[in-house]
Amino acid sequence: MFVQLRRLTVTEGNSDQVVDRFSKAGIIEEQEGFVDLKVLLKQVRRGEEEVIILVTWESEDYWKQWEKSDAHIAGHKAKCNQSKPEYIINTEVGKYEVRAIKKAVGNNHK
Repeated sequence: MFVQLRRLTVTEGNSDQVVDRFSKAGIIEEQEGFVDLKVLLKQVRRGEEEVIILVTWESEDYWKQWEKSDAHIAGHKAKCNQSKPEYIINTEVGKYEVRAIKKAVGNNHK
C-alpha cells in the first residue's frame, strides 16, 4: 500500500473549510486502486489549526496513474488562476510506502 499525506496549517477557525472540501464526494473515489481518504484535525496552538489528509492507494503505481489522469490534471487546471486562500498558512506533502498494518482482533474495537 501507498499513502500520500498532505498537511495544511490554517488560521484558527478556518479548518472546517478544508475539512469540508476534502470530505465532499469527488472523482477520486472512482479511481482504480483508491482505498480511502481520511481527514484529521488537530488544534496546533492559538491562532493555528492543522488538517491532515491521508489518501491510501493499493500501490504507488495506482497513485501515479491518478496523478497523471486527465480528471486529476483538469481539476488542477481549473484552479490554476485562483489564488491560494488567505487562511492557508502552509502546505506540506509527503508520500509513504506502508510497511506494516495492525488490525483489531475480535470485538475489542467498539
